[in-house]
Order: sequence, then C-alpha cells, then structure tokens
Amino acid sequence: MKQDSSKQTSIIVPLLIVMCLMFFWNMSRNINDILIPHLKRACQLTDLQSSLIQSAFFGAYFLMALPAGQFIQKKGYRAGMIVGLLTAAAGSAMFYPAAQMLYYPLFLLALFIMAAGFTFLEVTATPYISKLGDADGASSRLSLSAAIGSVGATIAPYVGSLLLLHEKDIPQSAINAFTPTQLQSFLSGEANLVKLPYLALAALFTAMGILLCFIKLPTIKDEEQQTKQSLNKIFQFPHTMLGVLAVFCYVGAEVGIVSFLIRYSKSLNLSGLTEQKSALFISIFMGLVLAGRLVGSFLLKKIAPPRMLVISALGAFLLVCLAMQSNGYFSLWSLAFIGLFTSIMYPIVFTLSIKDLGGYTKTASSLLIMGIVGGAIVPPIMGQISDTVGIKYAFIAPLVCYAYVLYFALKGHSIQKNNKD
Repeated sequence: MKQDSSKQTSIIVPLLIVMCLMFFWNMSRNINDILIPHLKRACQLTDLQSSLIQSAFFGAYFLMALPAGQFIQKKGYRAGMIVGLLTAAAGSAMFYPAAQMLYYPLFLLALFIMAAGFTFLEVTATPYISKLGDADGASSRLSLSAAIGSVGATIAPYVGSLLLLHEKDIPQSAINAFTPTQLQSFLSGEANLVKLPYLALAALFTAMGILLCFIKLPTIKDEEQQTKQSLNKIFQFPHTMLGVLAVFCYVGAEVGIVSFLIRYSKSLNLSGLTEQKSALFISIFMGLVLAGRLVGSFLLKKIAPPRMLVISALGAFLLVCLAMQSNGYFSLWSLAFIGLFTSIMYPIVFTLSIKDLGGYTKTASSLLIMGIVGGAIVPPIMGQISDTVGIKYAFIAPLVCYAYVLYFALKGHSIQKNNKD
C-alpha cells in the first residue's frame, strides 16, 4: 500500500507542475487573439498584415520543434522546460522596446522568440504527460492537462480585452481625421498599453524557470534509453505523417477562427457590440474548449478515441457551415460553439499518431508539434480572403481543415501492419 501511494505521489506531483506550466503558457499565447485587433489599430494594418501576428508566433513552432526535440533528447525534460521558460521571458520583455519604437516587425520578432520558448515547453510537456503513467490512460491525462491549459486560455481574452481594448470603440474615420501630431500621440498611446502586461509575463516566466531549477522531476524510461533513430525512419509510419497534417488543420482552423472572431463580429454591425464585448465570444469559445476537455477526459475512458474524433470533426464542420449561412448573434454563437467540438481533437490526434512508435516517439512528437505551423498559415489565408472578397468567405479555410480531420478520424489514423515492428 505504501509503495502504491508513493508511486501515485511521484506521478501526481510532476503532473501538477507541468499542468501549472500549461496554464500560464496557454494564457499568454491566447492574448494574441486580442493583440491582433489592438496592433491592427496601433500600427494601422490590413487584415492580412495583422494576421502575421499568428504567423510569427506559430511559425516558431515549425522552426524550433525539431531543435527543441533534439535538445530534450540530450538534456532531458526538465532542462527543456527551464530553457523554454527563460526563452519565453526574453520574448515577452522585448515587447517594451517594440512598443517604445512603435515598430511592427519588432513586435513580430518578440512574438517569435516568445513562441520559441513555448515550443520547448510543448515539445516537453505533451510526451512527458503521455508517458507519465499507464499507456491506456494517456489520452485521458492529456485531455485533463489540456483542460487546465484551457482555463488560462479562457481567462486570457477577457483579461486581454480589459487591458488592450477600449470600452467604447474608436472608429477608423475618427482616427483618419487626426492631425499628424494627434495621430502619432494616439498610436504611441495604443502601443504603450502592451508594456505592463508583457513585462509582467517576463517576470513570471523568469521566476518559474528559476524555481524549476530547484525542483526534481522523475525521469521517464525512454529518456534514459537515449536511442538514436534516423529522422527518415519516421516516414515509414503513414499514420504519423497524416497525423502531422491533422494537427496542422486542427490548429490552423482554431487559430484562424478565434483570430478573426472580433473582426467578424464588427462586420455584422450589431448595435452595442464593441471590440471589448466581442472578445467575450473568444472567452466563450475557450470556455467551451475547457468544458469539452473536462467531459472528454471522462468520455475517452468509455468511447474509442477515433469515434470521438469523428464526432468532434463533424460537429465543427457543421457549425462553420451554419455560421457562414447565417447572420447576427446566431452566426457568432455558431462559431463560439466550435470550441466544444475542437476541445479534444489535439490529444486524440497526438496519441493516435504516436501509437506503436517505440523509440521513435520523441522524434514523432517533434514532427507533430511542427504541425502547429497551421496556426501560422491558415490565418493569413483567411486574412487575404477577407481583404479580397469579405470576412465571411474567409471561413472556407477552417471548413476545409475540419474536413481533413474527419478523414484522419475515419481512415488516416489506421496503422499499417508492416510498420508495427
């Protein structure tokens, strides 16, 4: 009994630590959804230009995932978490000079560095949680930990809207009427709003990184094996490659939807619906993601993950169709409720994609994290469509994405017998 209790404690403590990290980095990255309309106004950007915020952020995941995986392979999970936190702190601190100079490319660089730190955290945390305990409960543990992260993601848009958006919208026509001096003063004031929140994040990440230096985390078996596997060998597993594309589509669709929710709500010209109030729909979206993950952690013990993924992808697809075919608040609520169906997509896709990989698990995990680059590519596609033919048509992009996730759930996740060895 004492051994079982000790073993359970050795799993619970590191799980709580990693879940705490997930809370804070999810909170930080979901402020981006508020940063888009804020910097769009502060730097006078088009929809396409403002969407580059997500490109810089999620592009870091694509470029840094493999280096992060290689670093963790050599140095271990705890070292990866510490490096991730300190790197994210450096990126957060760069918001101060970016705001001081009112220079959009520097904002993008700061976001890139911040996201590079989050890449280390995510490459570390996801496989660490999936391996920390019995294999059958991996999807459930990932779903529960993702739910903790979703609490931060739910809080972020509301807090961000209070810090960065105005209680009453300032029409672009009013901004256009400013004299050059008034305009410069206004834009500088807008940019300065980001200084305090991001300096606070920099301090938080630094403190957590230092604290983690003094906390001992248990090592995982595959961490001790240090098996050297060729990257090319991963391509022998079609279900993993198709899983990378499924992550691309899931992340791209979700990031694209929440990135343009405020912009879309303003296009509906609903009386009394300001940018600050529109941000509540992003919080509702993320709140439903949280609810779905809490329920999903239970349902995944009862229902096969592929079947749950079919339900999720089909539900999200139909809601995007409803949003595009309707107007007013019904359209906004349709988009918000997509969060419920996307809630457990990632943990299911991840666990199905790394199934039966053995020593290739870490490399595959890095490739799956690279799939997050969908968040860098889909929003600009939506931004270009929005600038060209209108914001509503931009949602064709996430529609296509959810159609592919449905394919992966039905067929793409199947493991070929000759690849099981």
